[in-house]
Amino acid sequence: MSSTAVIGLQWGDEAKGKIVDLLTDQHDIVVRYQGGNNAGHTVVCNGQTYKLSLLPVGVLRPGIVSVVAPGVVINPRAFLGEIDQLRERNVPVGDNLLVSDRAHVVFPYHVAEEAVLEKSRKSDAIGTTMRGIGTCYRDKAGRTHAMRMGDLYHVDSFRQRLAEIVIQKNQLLTALLPDFQQLDAAKIAEEYLGYAARLAPHVTDTTSYLHTALAQGKRLLFEGAQGSLLDIDHGSFPYVTSSNSSGCGIHNGSGVPERNISRMIGVVKAYTTRVGGGPFPTELNNSIGQHIRDVGKEYGTVTGRPRRCGWFDAVAAGYGGRISGVDCLAVMLLDVLSQLDELKVCVAYEIRGERTINFPSHVEELMLAQPVYRTLPGWKTDISHVRKLGDFPGATRAYLDTLAEIMGRPVEIISVGPDREQTILAD
Repeated sequence: MSSTAVIGLQWGDEAKGKIVDLLTDQHDIVVRYQGGNNAGHTVVCNGQTYKLSLLPVGVLRPGIVSVVAPGVVINPRAFLGEIDQLRERNVPVGDNLLVSDRAHVVFPYHVAEEAVLEKSRKSDAIGTTMRGIGTCYRDKAGRTHAMRMGDLYHVDSFRQRLAEIVIQKNQLLTALLPDFQQLDAAKIAEEYLGYAARLAPHVTDTTSYLHTALAQGKRLLFEGAQGSLLDIDHGSFPYVTSSNSSGCGIHNGSGVPERNISRMIGVVKAYTTRVGGGPFPTELNNSIGQHIRDVGKEYGTVTGRPRRCGWFDAVAAGYGGRISGVDCLAVMLLDVLSQLDELKVCVAYEIRGERTINFPSHVEELMLAQPVYRTLPGWKTDISHVRKLGDFPGATRAYLDTLAEIMGRPVEIISVGPDREQTILAD
């Protein structure tokens, strides 16, 4: 039995959800191990389109158990909203969904703090989704103000701790924003205890569950959120997310050791996108960039924000692949490039006159990076109907071969549209 991880290698939004959905039937359990409702997956399944944020993609498949592991931060209201939406569409959500009692909880003060802090940065704003994810992770690291899902089931101590935390959060937020409307600890407690009652059938020690499942020979599929270049430790800091969104985060976020994962699949778009602030060497602020945005429908699943678009950056994605330890590539949205006369792939950067194939560790260096391109001819034909690798035009094969060569990993999965059928497995 083997377990698999699906990791985004760019700045997120790589269409990982489609690959997870494609592979779910080959596994028994799907595990979401980091992030919160600041990430989103769009999945087309049985002719229906689903937009998921906190729930693992596996919840759409009968007979699959979906696990939300300790590394995820949970807004219970948003979480229950997703469950309710699926049930309204006749997708059963019951004992097929498990939530870690170690997962940390997002409270209203986290959302308020993030909004105030992001606003204070003005033009230097990171570009967060304003859902309190970063501030929840900050409290997790600070420990004093942190609350976990399991704490909601110790009612007396939960009420007491929440009251103490809210006093301090009100003081902080009033200092930052004098007209801030004070939060009411008692009201928050009643609200969240109501959420806890509804979530009780799902909340358990998922770490023990996963280790038992592995001992029984069950196959696990790890579902990443965001992308490797947004990793808090290894990404383009400070324009990153608040968790380890590369392959490095699987083990601390789920409690499953690396040796239990036999296949790491790196997911990339056939071009590059980014949401929010931060340097983007191959960004196209022109008609080509707008064309990619329009054809690729590049607007955020969670926020609806237009994504910044540019040529494929093999320096950045190659770095993402190395830190995540991927074995192979899945190239997504290849069909989006079909109408372009020529395509470019960034193979190196020039920084202060020196050429490098290394992704800079400091954001100021990345801001100075000038892309060095390899230009390839476009194929100028619709490829959305292609179902075999050998049926691609020669120029399409050449583009895929170029990505594999520069990235140093074979391309094993190619997507030419949103439907499951629009997926080619390389021979």
